[in-house]
Amino acid sequence: MSNKFKVFIDGKAGTTGLKIYERLGKRDDIEILLIDEDKRKDTDERARLINSADIVFLCLPDAAAVEAVKLCTNPDTRIIDASTAHRTDPAWDYGFPELSEKHRENIRKSKRVANPGCYASGFISLVYPLIQAGVLPEDYPVTCHAVSGYSGGGNKMIDAIEGADKTFEMNSPRQYALAQHHKHLPEMQAVCGMKYPPMFNPIVDDYFSGMVVSVPLVSRCLNKKYTPAEIHEIMTAHYAGQHFVKVMELGGEETLPDGFLAANTLADTNNMQIFVFGNDDQILLCSRFDNLGKGASGAALQNMNIMLGIDETIGLE
Repeated sequence: MSNKFKVFIDGKAGTTGLKIYERLGKRDDIEILLIDEDKRKDTDERARLINSADIVFLCLPDAAAVEAVKLCTNPDTRIIDASTAHRTDPAWDYGFPELSEKHRENIRKSKRVANPGCYASGFISLVYPLIQAGVLPEDYPVTCHAVSGYSGGGNKMIDAIEGADKTFEMNSPRQYALAQHHKHLPEMQAVCGMKYPPMFNPIVDDYFSGMVVSVPLVSRCLNKKYTPAEIHEIMTAHYAGQHFVKVMELGGEETLPDGFLAANTLADTNNMQIFVFGNDDQILLCSRFDNLGKGASGAALQNMNIMLGIDETIGLE
């Protein structure tokens, strides 16, 4: 009799699903339940596999993820949803264990975990500690700038940029979600406990994976005037002892090898680095990580490890 954990990935063909499958395939404690290619949309077969699994990853569009949850009748099956569908649902636990011990404990006990969005992970990693520490007024007009590799756009964008029909404009950084309706905004606001959603400026660029999310702060508009050193101390204390999230050395451009903060440095890892730059009047917070790692599949596997009661770093180093 096998002692392996049984895992089913519903939506294995997408970028997140493929990454999860690739990482799980290297582990000897996991049995991956596979669906026949011609039955990928067979509801009965999907339901059978969902209810046969210890852990189910949903790597599906939102509506399909909601329908997949309805197929689960086994009370022992635990679901990690990588879609946007359940990230603000109070019946689901938010899958960012480093935010607090309560978040980690909720994940450990949970039957339903909503995996964070990639941009949201970076934003929340910066803003959540500041709101918890009383640094940001509840009505502070938060602005967020972010750049991501094109893999964040899924298979359609990957095919467009890597294909023969790639346009000249695809060689440049491209801003989008200009009308301020990005799908991560509700999650960013709700998880941080903000009174208003942030002004959000996402940019996709011509490299495969990795991202930097930045939040600028104007010191005179905070609850009191903070220095970069004080903000750095707050962030360092909040993430003390965390394996995957590290607050980097305080400093300006001299802390970087060439004065540039590259967005793809942590590609293919589950690591996240937090930086504090600026001066006593203007402070810049940056979160750097892989949109396919800590921003998607890596975070999902970390949550799975926690839910299974095993070392959360297994398969992620």
